[in-house]
Amino acid sequence: MRDGIISPMKFSLLTLTVVLALALPPARADEGMWLFTAPPRELLRDHYHFEVSDAWLDHLQKSSVRFNSGGSGSFVSADGLLISNHHVGADALQKLSTSEKNYVRDGLYARNRTEEVKCLDLELNVLQSIEDVTARVNAAVPKDADPAAAFLARRKIIAQIEKESLDSTGLRSDVVTLWQGGAYHLYRSKRYTDVRLVFAPEQQTAFYGGDPDNFEFPRYDLDICLFRAYENGKPAKIENYLRFSPSGPRDGDLVFVSGHPGHTSRLLTVAELRDQRDRAVPHLLAWFKQMDVLLGTWSERNPENARRAREFLFGIQNARKGYDGRLAGLLDPDLFTAKIKAEEDFTNQLAGKPEFMDALAARDKITRATETLAAQSRRYNLLEKTFGFTSESFGIARTLLRAGEERPKPNGERLREFSDSGKVSLELSLFSEKPIYTDIETLTLSASLTFLATQLGDDDPLVQRVLAGKSPHERAVELIENTKVRDVAFRKRLYASGAGAVAAADDPMIELARMVDPESRALRKVVEEQDEAKQEAHAVISRARNALLGTTGYPDATFTLRLAFGTVRGYEEDGRHVPAFTTLDGLFQRDKEMNNQPPFDLMPSWIKHKSAVNPNTPFNFVSTADIIGGNSGSPVVNRAGEFVGIVFDGNLQSLSWDYSFNDRQGRATSVDSAAILAALEKVYGAKELVRELRGTAVGGH
Repeated sequence: MRDGIISPMKFSLLTLTVVLALALPPARADEGMWLFTAPPRELLRDHYHFEVSDAWLDHLQKSSVRFNSGGSGSFVSADGLLISNHHVGADALQKLSTSEKNYVRDGLYARNRTEEVKCLDLELNVLQSIEDVTARVNAAVPKDADPAAAFLARRKIIAQIEKESLDSTGLRSDVVTLWQGGAYHLYRSKRYTDVRLVFAPEQQTAFYGGDPDNFEFPRYDLDICLFRAYENGKPAKIENYLRFSPSGPRDGDLVFVSGHPGHTSRLLTVAELRDQRDRAVPHLLAWFKQMDVLLGTWSERNPENARRAREFLFGIQNARKGYDGRLAGLLDPDLFTAKIKAEEDFTNQLAGKPEFMDALAARDKITRATETLAAQSRRYNLLEKTFGFTSESFGIARTLLRAGEERPKPNGERLREFSDSGKVSLELSLFSEKPIYTDIETLTLSASLTFLATQLGDDDPLVQRVLAGKSPHERAVELIENTKVRDVAFRKRLYASGAGAVAAADDPMIELARMVDPESRALRKVVEEQDEAKQEAHAVISRARNALLGTTGYPDATFTLRLAFGTVRGYEEDGRHVPAFTTLDGLFQRDKEMNNQPPFDLMPSWIKHKSAVNPNTPFNFVSTADIIGGNSGSPVVNRAGEFVGIVFDGNLQSLSWDYSFNDRQGRATSVDSAAILAALEKVYGAKELVRELRGTAVGGH
């Protein structure tokens, strides 16, 4: 999701109490990214008179889709048709585009199955089952083990569980950490890797209003993209899919969002939040802002530069705005005062109770681990997170290097990304035929090497070895021009042949990765061990919370399937009422008032068919459903489980939901199902596709 200010004293109480606070009033009704195994049945029954049935949940779960590239979606026909956002699908569109055929800019409509375009490396996951494996994971970790030994033991048992599940079911199997280490669940998902593009509008239609309107409302975006999943060369036969509502939701309706929120930080301690505020977020923003200026300037030089940089730049700009919003939330004194008070209340509640003394000690352990991580975070981000080596070529080179070293090891001793359960996903990405352009590779590597040198200093021994007596630009040119890792056949040969072949390749980019890798691995080891210490400590706090509060609530987001709910509702801003809906007529009015100037210009297809569309058709709408980045493309459904919309954004006031939910002004923004059908039929002439969505197609389009 393209992923604000928190209102004074209007904080979500559940967010404040799930781990840290006790004896506070109930949560706001519309808060929560709920596990499908633990839905908020009582909340929905008490506040909305809605009974959640197991059959309703199971159908919605198996209709929901995770894009492994980031984002969500849902099946909408029995013949494998699925829908997500244009900005989620843009990664696939970009990889298929050329200077002659720009799918991102111009869109795509496959009028029959033979015209559907196969994506290069897209993987979809559909959750089939969830199993609680907490007891087995924890039992494998020796009591009183130090963090290093505990991490290795936990990694080994997790890899074993995933491998056993993969072998017995054939399903993608991932052990997911919940409650910051309080629980471990095994998620089994059906995987689709033959995915084909069916429809995408023009970029300008999908992102009408551009960056100025990002995170704003009212909005007028047709941010959709349609795909089809295939099995054995034929459209997949789907039992669970969402039926399209022709009318969409109404103001005040209860709606549900089923998607894959990426990450939230609502359960962190005050020490962890201070670290986010004072170090982590500002450091990320510095990098994002530098890359934003770099890619923006480069894109302005000519249209082909703009096309090549489009997805990277969009992601950078989106992240920059999102982190600006998060920092604003962390700097809100009311939010932080409430967090501090909640932690103090928690401490007072535990004081004098011997059975909970370990929870107080656990909080101190989290503080110490956070300090350790902060002390080495700069080098970790530069080396392991590759802020100092930003390029596709370096990422491929390091994957080849590490694959040669990791794959001979026992499954449970490898770095997680090289485990047996992740092999299909790793190879799909590594052997992708996507285009990699040397000009943008040189640009980003040069800039990141400059960032590396300025962050560490040119007298740093590693910086000196990396630059090898050259300027960052000269070194980047040398590396990009002489590496062979962009050749897929070369990659396949080295990957299959192992560490010896990788070493014998004598490739400069691989050798750069080898130069950096010892320290990078050492830094990663510190992070993994300190994260293990924090997980163990959070698990202790979680047990204390459960003993005193019960087990109701939801864990932080982990890019796994969650259920959110809320009402379609407008809000008040700066003394004016912001209605819940925009209309197609509002789009044409917006175009007129902005004199059809970019980024508020209408595509010719819309101007041509203006008279064909009903101006009163609802276009975008907002709701109080609890979302965050990763929810992009999530289906919005009504009580009957019908598809009534698709999430594509949140407003400015929702940005700090990463830390604390508040529904006074924060809203999720969605495209209305009525607008989707109207646009497909009246503007794009995709009548067969409309019939399929309505469930009236015979044989397929």
